Amino acid sequence: MGVSAREVARLAGVSASTVSRTLTRPESVAPATRDKVYAAARDLGYRTASLEVAPGFVPVRTHTLGLVVPDLENPFFASVTKGVQKRAELSGCSVLIADSDEEAGQEATLVRTMAPHVDGLILCSPRTEDEEILELARTTRIVLVNRKVGEVPSVTVDNRDGVRQAVEHLRALGHRRIAYVGGPRESWSEGRRSAAVAEVAAEHDDVEVVHLGSFRPFVSGGVAAADLALASGSSAVLAYNDLLALGVLERARQRGVRVPEELSVVGIDNVPVAAMTSPSLTSVEIPRQASGRAGVELLLGLLREEAVTVSSRDLAVQLVVRESTGSPDVLASPQFRVPPPGVSPL
Repeated sequence: MGVSAREVARLAGVSASTVSRTLTRPESVAPATRDKVYAAARDLGYRTASLEVAPGFVPVRTHTLGLVVPDLENPFFASVTKGVQKRAELSGCSVLIADSDEEAGQEATLVRTMAPHVDGLILCSPRTEDEEILELARTTRIVLVNRKVGEVPSVTVDNRDGVRQAVEHLRALGHRRIAYVGGPRESWSEGRRSAAVAEVAAEHDDVEVVHLGSFRPFVSGGVAAADLALASGSSAVLAYNDLLALGVLERARQRGVRVPEELSVVGIDNVPVAAMTSPSLTSVEIPRQASGRAGVELLLGLLREEAVTVSSRDLAVQLVVRESTGSPDVLASPQFRVPPPGVSPL
């Protein structure tokens, strides 16, 4: 059973209300009294989120880090988790992992539940609103991976450059109409990738991007998006992530659409299965394990209360070209193509 505030009060020789004020409004308590409460809490191993970040309090370390991810079944987050675990192990720390199941409301609950039991937390691709994240960061040591919010330490990747590489690759192959399959609207990465697609396409008068909308970031979402992509008259598809791209490949196979002769497909993440499917998937490599390692390094710096000069890191990405992209067939099957606006069907 955990230590109670009353036990802290008894050891410090103060009232329970004084302990409460020390934890919630430390500036309202005399320094000598505050030090006695802190000392008692430290000796008893008493932990709360607000106490962990209280000025002047030196907490007892658990040597455990927390990690919250949206979906452990997604291979992207599995790889980030592996990176976190490997780097934490090098520093003698274990990792407590929680899955929010793509539910933004669950993330804050998980953080508040885990905070008293860990030294700090890494939130990977959180769906929570900025204001909520800033509130959590005021009471808990937090590092973000794949998200940027205010001055909260973060690890991100160069989404714009990844999209640029993908679009330039498709353009070089001769594709002029590209369908973009978006991810969840609440995803920070989706916002950056969607905007980057529009920006990069605008740089070329001969490239048109068709935004198909937002889809759940699973294979099933890609299957649903594929029919829209084919109906749009696009000769290529760029998907928010590899799982959506794999769904597009599966639906193309079901409909007898040849990839890449009639439809080229590009994903983002370069998860391991991308190289194993047939045809193998062209994808933008996101440094997943490196992101996890960098997140741990930033969090350890916070815990050491170092004067960290760099509170965020932006990692480079790289397009990996495989079999799912090629030059479009000039005589692509008309049953899968809808003419561009203003052009009459044959």
